[in-house]
Amino acid sequence: MAIVEVSVVPIGCAGVSLSEHVARALKTLKESGLQHELTAMGTIITGELDAILDAVRRMHESCFEGGVSRVLTTVRIDDRRDRQATPGEKVGSVLERLSR
Repeated sequence: MAIVEVSVVPIGCAGVSLSEHVARALKTLKESGLQHELTAMGTIITGELDAILDAVRRMHESCFEGGVSRVLTTVRIDDRRDRQATPGEKVGSVLERLSR
């Protein structure tokens, strides 16, 4: 199972707000059925890597469907294959060490 952080940033939009485009990209992700968490700076997606990469491509394309002519998408992949870990477990591990 992979944990992927993705940030989709449309460039050259009218105005400075990006929330309309981010909402469109998130809607395509929700349609994938993948587990995800929206954060202030990106979205964390958990699941099989092939399914995630397909969803990221659709998120990226959704911005063009919204009328922008340039999109910058950043992807970070944590693909651990010795055991499964959720984003919450990763955070919990760090918090546990902090409390010692």
